[in-house]
Amino acid sequence: MARVTGYEERWAFIVGAPRCGTTSLSRYLRAHPSVCFSKVKEPHFFAQNDLRSYSDEELRVLVERDYLQRYFPNWPDNASLHAEGSVSYLYAGEQLEPILRLWPNARFIVALRDPMSMLPSLHQRSRYNGDETVADFERAWNLTEDRRAGRHIPRSCADPRLLDYRAAGMLGANLQKLFEVVGRDRCFISLYDELIADPATVYRNLLSFLNLPHDGRTEFSVQRARKHYRIGWLQRALKRPPVLMRSLLASEEYRRRSGMLVRPTKRRKSVVDLLMRARAEVLEWNTTPAPPIRLSERLRREIRETYQDDVALLGRLIGRNLDHWLDTRVQGEATYLERVAERGPLIRVAR
Repeated sequence: MARVTGYEERWAFIVGAPRCGTTSLSRYLRAHPSVCFSKVKEPHFFAQNDLRSYSDEELRVLVERDYLQRYFPNWPDNASLHAEGSVSYLYAGEQLEPILRLWPNARFIVALRDPMSMLPSLHQRSRYNGDETVADFERAWNLTEDRRAGRHIPRSCADPRLLDYRAAGMLGANLQKLFEVVGRDRCFISLYDELIADPATVYRNLLSFLNLPHDGRTEFSVQRARKHYRIGWLQRALKRPPVLMRSLLASEEYRRRSGMLVRPTKRRKSVVDLLMRARAEVLEWNTTPAPPIRLSERLRREIRETYQDDVALLGRLIGRNLDHWLDTRVQGEATYLERVAERGPLIRVAR
């Protein structure tokens, strides 16, 4: 049986934030020949399980059984680096201490973005995933306190914390907490506008940070397409199926995270494969481009007032001038990208 080996293992964790380019960074690393990436991009294991009170031996046994064997089924392997990309880790920094006990050489990749564009994008993604049912972002933003109290939570929502948009935008406070736990020198900072302006340079700097050789990648399309759906109830049924239907309709990622993924009989595997293909085809048919993001002037001012101190803190933490963030004139992704292109790349190695 595989063992958690400790010091000789090299690990990297893409810890968030959501809608900040983590999918692109994960895709780049997954394709690198020296990297073994988790079977599921976002296991969320160390955020969903507080393992700080476990002894070293208890921790090793649990992680080997419930983490490595589930998300790295080919473990052990010959990869020089293992990696995963759970965006929830940025918001659970205090629970990452066990990672350093297991793998003291672990590195952390932090993706960040202007909250003015990040939060509406996160809302759109939550709708597409079936966690959010409120169509208007401003109304969802105003429901924050009610939802923190357990009200107005859609039954299809996998985790109510996903709908706390105000907390999701507190990047400075959460990064400060992460630095306190894992240390600044272990963290690579990727800013979304720099990733879309010059992904090749960001990738080259990331490989240097991880002590990986360049793999010759020349294709750097950034995953930023926003998705919507034709029929809401159908989307939720496939993305967040009812309990009685999860073993049939849930994705492999969901079943692996929830422990539902077991080795099926040959006959059952063929049935599951058929259902998964049909599910993918229906999801593809039901997917449409997301509508443009439009924020009212009142909401843009409120977002700026909510995060201006946090953005200032973030700028100090990473040693960057973020004065251009929270611009109340920004309306929608297209305008934001145009402004980024006008400024040009602002790449700097973050160590």
